[in-house]
Amino acid sequence: MARPHDTETETMEVAYKVFNDPIHGHIELHPLLVKIIDTPQFQRLRNIKQLGGAYYVFPGASHNRFEHSIGVAYLAGELANSLQKKQPELNIDDRDILCVQIAGLCHDLGHGPFSHLFDGMFIPEARKRQGQDSKDKKKWTHEQATLTMFDHLIEKNVLELEKVKDWQVLSNEKDFIKELIVGKQADADQPKRMGPYKKKSFLYDIVANKTNGIDVDKFDYFARDCHHLGIKNNFDHHRFIKFARVCDVDKGKEAKEKQICTKEQEVGNVYDFFHTRNCLHRRACQHKVKNIVETMITKAFVSADKHLKFKGSDGKMRTMSTAIEDMVAYTKLTDNVFEQILFSTSTELTEAREILENILHRRLYKCVGQFYSANEIKATEEEIGEKLAGEKDIDRTSNYLIVKVINMDYGMGTENPIDHLRFYNKRDPNRAIMIPQGQVSTLIPGHFQEWLIQVYCKRTDEESLRTARERFELWCNALVIIYCLQFIAPCGSIFSN
Repeated sequence: MARPHDTETETMEVAYKVFNDPIHGHIELHPLLVKIIDTPQFQRLRNIKQLGGAYYVFPGASHNRFEHSIGVAYLAGELANSLQKKQPELNIDDRDILCVQIAGLCHDLGHGPFSHLFDGMFIPEARKRQGQDSKDKKKWTHEQATLTMFDHLIEKNVLELEKVKDWQVLSNEKDFIKELIVGKQADADQPKRMGPYKKKSFLYDIVANKTNGIDVDKFDYFARDCHHLGIKNNFDHHRFIKFARVCDVDKGKEAKEKQICTKEQEVGNVYDFFHTRNCLHRRACQHKVKNIVETMITKAFVSADKHLKFKGSDGKMRTMSTAIEDMVAYTKLTDNVFEQILFSTSTELTEAREILENILHRRLYKCVGQFYSANEIKATEEEIGEKLAGEKDIDRTSNYLIVKVINMDYGMGTENPIDHLRFYNKRDPNRAIMIPQGQVSTLIPGHFQEWLIQVYCKRTDEESLRTARERFELWCNALVIIYCLQFIAPCGSIFSN
């Protein structure tokens, strides 16, 4: 695969490849990582936007899962190498580092078209249309598809992978790598599966940190997304890696667990980490126009679902929603589905094609307003929509109004994630300590979760929009009164002009 900025250099008797990345500069990758990159299963990530529909709002958000995955692999190696050099007693070997890098490289293999739009919006809606929305139906996620695609990648490319030094890591440590991809789980059997890696459990927090959410996946997407969006990134991942150290953390009943900690002076940088995450979600990921565009794309995909077919294993044809069950078909599923629908001449795709044409002509649904609440919204999106739509003024919500209820937090619901992070000081660098919020600043937020309600109207005539806004404002004011009467934290609302 041609790369205009790649060169080769000899490192430790292994030919490493050098990539010129706009975020991390010139980075070296092990030849086994390069061989994984040069497979159809990984190359498909070139055609999957990192931020989905945000590209229709932010002109710079054209980056894809491909470069993000390479960046995560690099940072995973940087953090593991740093720990290896600073703490030789951890017995981190080069094989461990390679496994962590493979996990970082492959952690997003399962993403579908327009990233989170596919598993967060399209698949649930498609299953609902197919009558598969029962409560006992297990939710499908891109994380599941990542593990399946990882197995598929190895199986389909084993002859090429065998030519590379250290390729046995993929076959011998495949299960370990898959566990590194998903991170620590609330699973009683995981300690048994860790086997010899139980003493190196901190490795599970490098790519997907389920303990406090601080991992190299976010290091890269903070830096990369902010760069392409034009948003300032206040978090310095270089400092975190520089001061990262593994300490024994008490887990109760005399049990200890090795966790990645940071120097106590870095607590401000860590709060910047979560502030940056919240800022990205608020300003980009949940931007009202971005959500409108993704709602329209989802509607087009659902309409086109049964009419678009992709060849899977044994020649079996799959739709978009069933391709997730067949990695041969799923490999062919990228953002290109948008153009496939847009440029089709099939009458069966007329509705879907018209929706996508409306997006290109900027004939979008209108945002009626958005409302922030510090309290969980108990009503479902359908119930809120029916209440707003009424009987006469706007007709039924399924035809004209769309409601989105979005959970916004610091990554751990109502909890402060920094309560789950441990620090050390230079006097005793091997002892893990907590830093109470009061010792940091009185300006630290007191709430770490809120709910955002956005309402869109498919009709764009002034009368419908005025009626919808009036009803939405009345509903919001009534909700505030109810909360105030119950002595619950105040809510805030923003209404579109």
